[in-house]
Amino acid sequence: MPTRRPPAPLTHDAFRRRQRSVELEGLSYRPLRVAWTDLGDGVPVILLHGIPTWSFLYNEVIPLLAQQAHVIAPDFLGHGYSDRRDFFDRSLLAQTDMIMRLMDHLGIERADFVGHDTGGGVALIMAINHPERVARLVLTNVVAYDSWPIDEMIALGNPNWRSKPPKEVADFLASGLPDGIFNKNRLTPEFRAGIVAPYSDEEGKISIIRNASSLNTNHTTMLVERHGEIGAPTLCLWGVHDPWQTIRDGERLSREIPDARLVRVETASHWIPHDTPEIFAEEVRSFLARPED
Repeated sequence: MPTRRPPAPLTHDAFRRRQRSVELEGLSYRPLRVAWTDLGDGVPVILLHGIPTWSFLYNEVIPLLAQQAHVIAPDFLGHGYSDRRDFFDRSLLAQTDMIMRLMDHLGIERADFVGHDTGGGVALIMAINHPERVARLVLTNVVAYDSWPIDEMIALGNPNWRSKPPKEVADFLASGLPDGIFNKNRLTPEFRAGIVAPYSDEEGKISIIRNASSLNTNHTTMLVERHGEIGAPTLCLWGVHDPWQTIRDGERLSREIPDARLVRVETASHWIPHDTPEIFAEEVRSFLARPED
C-alpha cells in the first residue's frame, strides 16, 4: 500500500494536547505520570525516543505509521510531558520497566518496537531480557556499546547546571540539534522550539539535567555478549552522517544480531525520524509488513 502524504506537522502545543496520560504504580514510591500519543489501529508499534528529545521527534512519522498500525509513542520518565519531578530513576533499566507497565496498562502483550538513541538502548534491553514482549525490532541510530553518552550530555549532567536559568539550558540543548541534521532545511524554528519546550521551565530544566546524569554506559555494554540472543526480526535503520552513533555501530549490530538487515539512509544524520520522515516511515512500514519467521 503506497504511503499517503501526511497532514501538516502538529505544533508543539497541538502535539501535547493530543497526548494521553496515566499515573503508573510501582515505578517509584509514588505513582508516576506517563504521557503518550495513541493513534491508529492494527498491530501495536511502540516508538521510543532518546535524549534530549521526547516523542515530538516522531511528529511527522506518527501519522504515516498510523496508516497501517496502532502507534504508541510515549515520553520517557523525566522527558517531554511524562513525570518530571525529582524523586525517581531515569536510567535505561527504569525506562524499560515503565514501558512494560504502560503495555500492561494498555492491554498489549506484544508489540513491534522502534528505538532511537537511548530509546534504542531500551529496545535492546526489551528484546534481550523480555523477548516475549517484542515481535519485531527496528534500531535506528541507537546507543550501543560504549560510544555514549556524548560530551554534551556528560557536561549537562554536571550539578552546576542547576544554578543556570532555564533559557540557558534550553539554548544549550537547541545548539546541539544542527549537528544531527543532514537536511538543513529541516532544522526549522518549530522543530527547535518543540524539542526544547518541555525543558524550558524550572522543573523541566532540572529534569533534563537529571536525565543526563542518569546515562549509564554499563546498561548497553552489559548487552554486547547477548546481541546474538535476539530472536525478533531486526532492522538497523541508520542515518549515515551521524557524528555520535556512527554507521559503524549500525554495521556491527547488524552483524551481531542474527539475520538483522541494515539499511543505510544516505540523506540523514542522527535525528533521522525528523531528518527524513517519509523515508524513515516507508522503511519501517515495509519491514513491519513482512511476515514473522
